[in-house]
Amino acid sequence: MDDYRLNILKKSSTEINRLQLLSVFFDDEVIYKIFLRSQVIHQLFANNEELEIDKLDLFHVQFTESVIALLRKIKKSNEKNVSLIYDEIDLNDELITKISGSVVNQQQFSLDKQKQSLKINQSLRRLFAVLSDLSTDFPFSKNINVFSSRYANDFYFDLNTKQLSTLIDFSAKQVYSNINAIIERKLMGLLCKYDFRTQFAFGLKAGELVIEVYQFLDIDKHFLFFPSRNLFLFCDLSILNGIEKENNLSEKERIVQEMEYKNDRLKSNAAMLKVAIPAEIVALLEDSYIKISDINFLNHLNNFDVQSNILKAMLKTDLF
Repeated sequence: MDDYRLNILKKSSTEINRLQLLSVFFDDEVIYKIFLRSQVIHQLFANNEELEIDKLDLFHVQFTESVIALLRKIKKSNEKNVSLIYDEIDLNDELITKISGSVVNQQQFSLDKQKQSLKINQSLRRLFAVLSDLSTDFPFSKNINVFSSRYANDFYFDLNTKQLSTLIDFSAKQVYSNINAIIERKLMGLLCKYDFRTQFAFGLKAGELVIEVYQFLDIDKHFLFFPSRNLFLFCDLSILNGIEKENNLSEKERIVQEMEYKNDRLKSNAAMLKVAIPAEIVALLEDSYIKISDINFLNHLNNFDVQSNILKAMLKTDLF
């Protein structure tokens, strides 16, 4: 076999290897079929020295090189777009890490709710005693406001100022009051009846103002504690219609959860985008495969320049 023929066969093998790599990258059926058909054509010339080797070279010049150039352009465009997606994912990951580091632990919140309930129950017992004795002693447990200051931003639910005003509205005839606290008369009576057995239910916030809502353990009744005025009133839950109170995630935990879901979706999109081929290109490649699979393909090889020109024209489009 002469050197000229060997060089063309070697060049042909190189082109087919490039096509194989692209077929693996895109994992697309039509590209793989074109690769296999190109191998068959190469082997046909390799096994039959009587065939004009220049036709094999012409096949690659007119077809394979254009297909490879087109697929490489799509690959480069896809990788650029995928890179932008992963830049967004990286930024989201940094933010997730930053937020996660400051998220108050849900388990700790649950434990501190129990401690706060105990403080409130003890404070209410003492408040009953000082009101009964007409004393001016301070009835509240130490650091009773620390709970809200720690957890309000993450765990308390937002309400508007109108709802806040409605919740804390009362008349002087309704309450017992002294220098340290104000409590609804009927609420105090119910607390005494049920031995001050209550627990923290949920928290509310309107700007910097917070409300702690408690529920009786033995009956379906709720009351609020408004720390800014040391105020205790029955709480009408119907005023809170529209406020989601069942979500146990803190605000920051919800943000982290949403961003993690978004990143999963972005990664899935990136995986699909990486190997995406425009439908017009797929249709063109399928048409090309049909043409090179024709048993009389080699007899019409000199007329294959039309298909080649279509492939080359696609390289100049902005489809990708």
